[in-house]
Amino acid sequence: MKRVTVKIGTKVLTGCQNKIDLRVLENIADQISSLMDKGIEVIVVSSGAIGAGLGLLKLGGKKKSLSELQAVASVGQNHLMNMYNDCFSKRGYVAGQILLTQEDFDNRRRFLNIRYTLNTLLKHKAVPIINENDSISTEEIKCGDNDRLSYLVSDLAASDMLIILTDVEGLCDRDNKLVKHVRKINAEVMSLCRRRKGCAESTGGMITKIEAVKNATRSGITCVIAGGRKNNVILDIIEDKAAGTRFDAAAKKEISARKRWIGYTTRPKGKVIVDSGAAAAISGGKKSLLPSGILGVSGKFTDGDVIDVVAENKILLAKGLTNYTSLAIDKIKGLRTDSIEKVLGYKDYDEVIHRDNLVVIED
Repeated sequence: MKRVTVKIGTKVLTGCQNKIDLRVLENIADQISSLMDKGIEVIVVSSGAIGAGLGLLKLGGKKKSLSELQAVASVGQNHLMNMYNDCFSKRGYVAGQILLTQEDFDNRRRFLNIRYTLNTLLKHKAVPIINENDSISTEEIKCGDNDRLSYLVSDLAASDMLIILTDVEGLCDRDNKLVKHVRKINAEVMSLCRRRKGCAESTGGMITKIEAVKNATRSGITCVIAGGRKNNVILDIIEDKAAGTRFDAAAKKEISARKRWIGYTTRPKGKVIVDSGAAAAISGGKKSLLPSGILGVSGKFTDGDVIDVVAENKILLAKGLTNYTSLAIDKIKGLRTDSIEKVLGYKDYDEVIHRDNLVVIED
């Protein structure tokens, strides 16, 4: 075990009146410091900025406008980072803040720059504290939730383990008993998290955690979902003691890092609808997508963007890097490749999406 990503939920950090529970934060920082003393690098994905901001500004829990939430996050994030630095300084460590949006992951260069920054912080024995940039985020550029963000970060950073700390003990079965070990996430496991949010009623949805875990395990990352307020929970997990629900990593990474970026990291800019023949060729034979199999185009995108490939029945088949713009595809849809130049006046590629840039979504 060389590198671990720890995601900490809002309900773990905040107590009554949306105030950060210093005792819990100190306990978590102390555990992380102990791991770092042993040479294990730790990256933290921390929620809690909005919760902390609501408490500091003495605002109630009623629904807030986007601008109010952004302002609350800017106050809460500053307060949260000060507390992290205070806690880590007691053990001789410092924290480095990184605030991200989906755009940082969509742009390949920015995506790689995040990796360089993380590696440099860890090289200098600093603890990266990552959060969604809620003070500027809108729906169009949000990562979605910090469970998904924790997967994106753990994969980008090539972590050995992802630990998701929440306000429930882990994933529970139909008798409300903790499931201690999951070898592979299948339909049965998914049905458990759709039935309930966790082992008890909570605001943290289990479904988003399982989705994050599913992608992480495919990337070769072992995952654990556990109660974050339990003493020494992180250390127990690292030492393979019984704590939470452990999910086995895939025996080998199912797809390359670049294809994981295409299929599970970036947000598609549009989509193409394909006929049954193209759908079978892509899903079964993992072939390239040619214009002859395309029935329609949705959205505006340019060449080099990631787009969805969707069947006529609206099922998502794949994601890929398009060689042509949405306008160009609309003109050549349904045509043979030898007609591309006649219609467009040029032909850069035979394929709309080459199989090397295509990721089949098996779910």
